Amino acid sequence: MSETAPLPEPNATLEFVSLLEEALSENRVIKLSLGKYRGQDPDLRRIQVRPLTVKGQASLSFVFSYKTKDVTKNVALEEGLAIIAEQLGNPFKSAHLFTLTEDVQLVFSRKGKPAWSRAAPTCSTPPTVEHNREKTRLLDPAAPFLAALGVTNEDHQIIPSMARKWKQINRFLEVFDQAFASSQLASAKEVRVVDFGSGKGYLTFAIHDYLRERRGIAAEVTGVELRENLLELCRSAAGTLEDAKLEFCQGDLSSYAPEAIDVMIALHACDTATDLALYMGIRSGAEIIMCAPCCHKQLRPQMTAPPVLAPMLQFGVHLGQEAEMVTDTLRALLLEAHGYRTTLQEFVSLEHTSKNRMLLGVKQSRPVDRDAILAQIDSLKAFYGIQQHELETLLAASCE
Repeated sequence: MSETAPLPEPNATLEFVSLLEEALSENRVIKLSLGKYRGQDPDLRRIQVRPLTVKGQASLSFVFSYKTKDVTKNVALEEGLAIIAEQLGNPFKSAHLFTLTEDVQLVFSRKGKPAWSRAAPTCSTPPTVEHNREKTRLLDPAAPFLAALGVTNEDHQIIPSMARKWKQINRFLEVFDQAFASSQLASAKEVRVVDFGSGKGYLTFAIHDYLRERRGIAAEVTGVELRENLLELCRSAAGTLEDAKLEFCQGDLSSYAPEAIDVMIALHACDTATDLALYMGIRSGAEIIMCAPCCHKQLRPQMTAPPVLAPMLQFGVHLGQEAEMVTDTLRALLLEAHGYRTTLQEFVSLEHTSKNRMLLGVKQSRPVDRDAILAQIDSLKAFYGIQQHELETLLAASCE
């Protein structure tokens, strides 16, 4: 349980630094996070600090997280404590200290008034002081939406039954982070995202948090979902955020038509709904398209086994796997023909399906040899005797 008490006088910053120094001397510090930056550097987001030993000397490692990069600086202990004291309150309005015995947070209001809170420890693993870099996590467990959606408890600890969901969210952000960095959105000031079939909103909230907190972008994120009970859950959780620009609308791929999309997500798209999602992304000019298809029913009845593959494809399970590969290969090629760099990669399977494949398209500025790609598509279709592919049909109809 978290408890809040008035900050001891005379000085909140000195009191916090003193507590930090004591915890460091007892080797209890896991890490310190400085957030809510309100300074002059438009690219600086947060600072992560952890103890380490350099050439036998007690030191602190600072990781300065900027909009597009992280910068690490290791300094002697006394110098590091002085840096922290200078940063507290102005320009950083929040300091969160994680130790083996407790978590301590110091937050300053807009008027500079401090608030001090202590909670049970989030981490129980002794700190590592070896000279190596800590992996930067794209999502802070203390993000309010995680507690609102039941992923973490009030002490920001991952609820055991949600460990798989936590892994899925972070894997999604890793994939998106790489795609975003290589896209033309990397320098954008505003980004519009639509997540079709948003469900309980885990990934919708995650991408909103990533864009606004990690990238400092004025993101407008919309989750589209048919089920009213899930919409109510997500809208309630969205109420925990400040200046969110995050909304949830009732609808699906066939009924919701946004005016413009920069990022299109459809991770629950079943069968040809994936093709409709890809089509919508292409026609709207989305810079990034993310789909996780969960079944491939259209092509399998059409496929005839080429003679050389007949011994293998006589088995139904093999034919089903082949249909999946051919379906998603055609989708990837059609995306490439329309100017996207595509990848098919492993993804943590969704609760709706055991499939773990993600189709990712990132729009490129360089020209493509569309005729050559379309020739590859025709050859692949002819090889398997395929007459119709939904995405190809949708794209052809829009050009008539």
